[in-house]
Amino acid sequence: MMNLLLLSRRWLPLLVLPLSALALISCKSVTSNDTVDYKSSGAVRGPNLSYPPDLITAQADRRYIVQDGTATMSEYNAAVKKSAQMRTNVMTGIPGMRIAKDGERRWLVVEKPAPELYPQVKDFWQENGFLLVVDSPSTGIMETDWAENRAKIAQDWIRSTIGGALDSIYDTGERDKYKTRLEVTKPGETEIYITQRGAIEKCTTDTTGACLSTIWTPRPNDPELEAVFLARLMERLGMTQEQAKAMVAAPLGPKTPKAKFVQEGNNKGYIELSAGFDRSWRDIGLALDRSNFTVEDRNRSQGVYFVRYVNAKDVGDSKGFFSNLFSSKDDSKLQAKKYQVIVKTTGENSSNVYVQDADGKPENTPAGFQLLTLLTEQLAK
Repeated sequence: MMNLLLLSRRWLPLLVLPLSALALISCKSVTSNDTVDYKSSGAVRGPNLSYPPDLITAQADRRYIVQDGTATMSEYNAAVKKSAQMRTNVMTGIPGMRIAKDGERRWLVVEKPAPELYPQVKDFWQENGFLLVVDSPSTGIMETDWAENRAKIAQDWIRSTIGGALDSIYDTGERDKYKTRLEVTKPGETEIYITQRGAIEKCTTDTTGACLSTIWTPRPNDPELEAVFLARLMERLGMTQEQAKAMVAAPLGPKTPKAKFVQEGNNKGYIELSAGFDRSWRDIGLALDRSNFTVEDRNRSQGVYFVRYVNAKDVGDSKGFFSNLFSSKDDSKLQAKKYQVIVKTTGENSSNVYVQDADGKPENTPAGFQLLTLLTEQLAK
C-alpha cells in the first residue's frame, strides 16, 4: 500500500478539488515562463533576475511609496539611496566576459580578480533562493544545499488560488545542488565553473510491486541546468539577458574520449589523459565537482587537489545515501575520508592522474581503485 508521504504529495491536491472549485469560478489559470525556480527554507531571496535591476522603476518599487503619511523624508531618501546603490553594485558591467568551451563543457571567463568576483557570485546564489553549505573565499569554492526546482510543478488554477496553503503538499520528488569553483589561470582573469548534481525520490517495492517507502537516489547530471545558471550569472555581472543566452546557446564542440584507466596489478593504477596540464587540471576539477568529492583545497602549481570523499557503501543505512545527505550536513557521520588527487604532465598532450592518501602516499587499496574508476567514468561523460 502506498505510504502517506506519496499520498500527500500525489493525491492530496485532488482531495481539495471540490473546495477549490468554489473559489475559482471567476479565476484564470496561471502559467509561469520560468523554467528554474528554487526554494530553500530560510534562504535569502533576491529580486527576480528576469529583469535587469536598472529597469526596475521607482513606481514599481514599494520602498518609494509613502504609506499613510507615516514615512519621514529622511527614510524616503535613505530608501532611494539604498536602491540606487543596489542597482550600481549589480549592474557594474565587466568587459571581456565570455563563455569558454571544450567539447561538451562550458565555463565562464571573466577579466576580473577572483577576490572581487567571489562576493558577487555568493550573492547570486542567495538571490536565486539557495543556502550555501560550503562558503570558502580562500579556496574560491562554494556549494549550495539541496533544493527543489519549484518551476517543475504545474501552476494550475488550484495552486494559483490557494497558493501558500497547499504549497507544502506539492513536491516534484527531485532535488538539485550546485558547486561553484573560481580558478585563477593568469593575473586579472578568473574562470568560473558551475556543476550540478541531482537526486530523485523513488519507491522501494515489495514482490507485488506495491510502494513500501521512498528513498533518494542520484539522477544524471543535467548540463542544461548548468547552462541556465551560467547565463543568469552573466546577467548578474552586467551582461544583457539576450547576450548571455546567445553565448550559452552557441553550439558545443564534438565529444571526444580523453580518459583511459590503466591498471597496474591488484588495486593499482592511474588515469591516462590525452591532454596537456591545463586541460587535464580543468577536466579533473569538473569530474570531482560532479562526484561525491568535496574539494577542500588545491595547489595548481603542484597539480594537487585535496579532497574528501564519502563512499555510499560506507553509510550502511536502509534509507539510502541521499536520504542521509538531506537529513544531516555533518558528513563526518558519513565516514568521509581524505585523499590527494594528483595531475602530472607526461608530455605536451598527455597527463596522468593518481590517487594518494592524506599523507601523500600511493592509495593502492580497493578505495583508491574505486576512486580512479569513478573519476574515469565522469571524464567519459
